[in-house]
This record gives sequence, structure tokens and C-alpha cells, in this order.
Amino acid sequence: MRYALYFTPPEHDPLSRAAAHWLGRDPFSGKTLPISPTDGFSYEELADLTADPQRYGFHATMKAPFSLAADCREGEFVDAVGRFCGKTSSFTIPSVVIGQLGHFFALVPEQPFTPLQAFAAEIVEAFEPYRAPLSDGDVARRKPETLSETQRANLVRWGYPYVMDEFRFHMTLTGPVKAERAAAMRDLLNGRFADFVGRPLGISGLALYVEKERGTPFTIHSWLPLSGA
Repeated sequence: MRYALYFTPPEHDPLSRAAAHWLGRDPFSGKTLPISPTDGFSYEELADLTADPQRYGFHATMKAPFSLAADCREGEFVDAVGRFCGKTSSFTIPSVVIGQLGHFFALVPEQPFTPLQAFAAEIVEAFEPYRAPLSDGDVARRKPETLSETQRANLVRWGYPYVMDEFRFHMTLTGPVKAERAAAMRDLLNGRFADFVGRPLGISGLALYVEKERGTPFTIHSWLPLSGA
């Protein structure tokens, strides 16, 4: 069993619904949903391009997947998440857009937003005592030889390379997209998510996701509102 702390909007939020239908799975219920082919993209191509983010469910990583420390029980961890959310204030990202990070597309802040960076760093640090150390296999899967010096240090210290100054908020919508398909995918996503692009995104809660066995889909164990949400 692995756990992760992710941001996602509440279950019935329009963005959650739109993303579930885009990815073909609802992480709240665990149910698969039909993916609709569209002009320029077949069902098979869309299914392939969304396969990886579909397994994780629509989210932005705050505390990457980890096993619980040997002396920690699930109930203790869940209670700690509840206490953290109860004392942490909700806030709003001023505007989000469709962005491309490397070869994949995601919903990202239009501009850097300091409160968001601070929120993510606080989560990483607050829940570090609950994380079991990475195994040698876990470290190898991160391909440390491809990481920067800072990212390797983060991997050793926090169990994940892309935290603290390396953190970039993104809600993944595709796997790798070939360069010759990137413009068409950007247009498609801007159309599919037109109701959310260029608009604020409220950070109103924190979701506890679980992976029951390695390689199986993540589902939402609980969604907890932040203070004032």
C-alpha cells in the first residue's frame, strides 16, 4: 500500500468532472469512463495519451507516493492529514492555463504564485515523518543519473526530486505527446477545458490517494477541506 497527498478539486466540482471524462477514470469512485474521440484524434490515440495520468487520477502532486514508516499506522496518518487541513487556510491561484512541460500537457498556473510554492513545501515537510525510506529499487526507478544535483539531493532528503525550489504545480492531462501532434493537442485541450483556462483555481482541500498494490490505479481515500473552504 502506498499513499500520496495530492491537490484535486472536490468530487462534484466541474473541473473534477471534466478531467475525469477526459482521462477516462474517476479517482473518487474508481470507475472507468468512456473516452470520446474527437476531430483529429482517434479513441485509440487518446486512450494511449491519457493512460499514464489516468492511473494516477486527476491531481497535482504535493507529497509523492510513499509507503508508511514502519511505526506508523494508517489511522494515525489520516488523523494527521485532518489536523493539517484544519489549521491550513484555503487560497486561490489567480489564473491557470494549459501548459506544456517537456512532452506532456497539464493545467498550470499562468504565473508563478508564491503562496502555492509555500503550501507545497509545507506539506512535504509536515508529512516527512510518516514516510518510509525509499528502497534501492525506488531510487533506481527515479533514474538519479538523469537528475540535477539539487534534484538528487531532494530525492535523498524528501523521497522525490521535484520539491521545494524544484516544485512546479501541474495537473497532468496527457502522457508524452509527439512534437508533430503537440499543436493539435494544445488546441484540443484549450477547447475541452475552456471553462477553466484563464480563470482562478481554488485550492480548497487536500486529497489522500491510495495505491493498494504497485502499478494499480490510485483512488481517493478521503478529501479534506482546508480551513475557510
